[in-house]
Amino acid sequence: MRTTYEGGVPLAEVVRSGFVEGLHRGSVAVLDAAGAPVAGAGDVTSPIFPRSASKPMQAIGMLRAGLPLSDPADVALVSASHAGEEFHVARVGALLAAAGLDESALGCPPDLPMGELAREAVQRAGGGPTRARMNCSGKHTGMVLTCLAAGWPREGYWRPEHPLQQRLRAAVEEFTGERAAAVGVDGCGAPVLAVSLTGLALAFLRLVTAEPGSAARTVADAMRAYPEVVGGTWAEDSRLMRGLPGALVKIGAEGVIAAALPGVGAVAVKIDDGAARARMPVLVSALRRLGARAPVLDEYAELPLLGGGLPVGAVRPLW
Repeated sequence: MRTTYEGGVPLAEVVRSGFVEGLHRGSVAVLDAAGAPVAGAGDVTSPIFPRSASKPMQAIGMLRAGLPLSDPADVALVSASHAGEEFHVARVGALLAAAGLDESALGCPPDLPMGELAREAVQRAGGGPTRARMNCSGKHTGMVLTCLAAGWPREGYWRPEHPLQQRLRAAVEEFTGERAAAVGVDGCGAPVLAVSLTGLALAFLRLVTAEPGSAARTVADAMRAYPEVVGGTWAEDSRLMRGLPGALVKIGAEGVIAAALPGVGAVAVKIDDGAARARMPVLVSALRRLGARAPVLDEYAELPLLGGGLPVGAVRPLW
């Protein structure tokens, strides 16, 4: 595996009024149901930061370290990049309160909700940024509760050398089948590990094909059972999991998304410029190459562009 990402190829075009006004470059890895590469474009073997697409593997590490969650919706929350809707914030608060804690125990920064509607609702009510509203607060809550269960110190639980983060790193490396090429600081302050798109796709495939009752299957089943907890009412990954039965999907920042379907295969996408608008059309194109079909895929096959409030073009896949 190369040590730096070499960049991708044109994966999507931006067409306005019949004129191509831009391109989004990136890379995409496609694996079949057995985990073998069957298609791809760009650089799928060099490391990237998957950002929040790593959360399902991190959640596995927490469960294996003793995180005591009995409600699958809470497992989904620990794996989430939630939109900060009230039901997300309330679930974070309930988990912390049950352990005698409040959001001051979390190491993630205060933030407004990620979802536009939720953000506007908070601002209309005179509210402001809080740690519980930050989109990674579910993951951080899981990390804190794992430390309590394992007898590890809560102080500095987000640092790479902490016993918790060592366990989470082991889970990411196990499921991707790769040693982390680099360790960075994610937007929430926790570590993010560099692995390849191929490794990321393989990890998602391993989650959906894991033995029932295993930590990996517990995470995959929880996310698929409670997709709105993972993202939000209007989140792309949540809607795709709801509309494509069996699919496990997780978005990451900087144009990353990964998905897997048992018996079908897995896909991982990285858009080089980080544009969120390009990742879904490319993902849909890749899933269709694997034979996936569902009305929700038709919805995301192209992203409409507006002019004067009316559709005048689209972001559409080239691959």
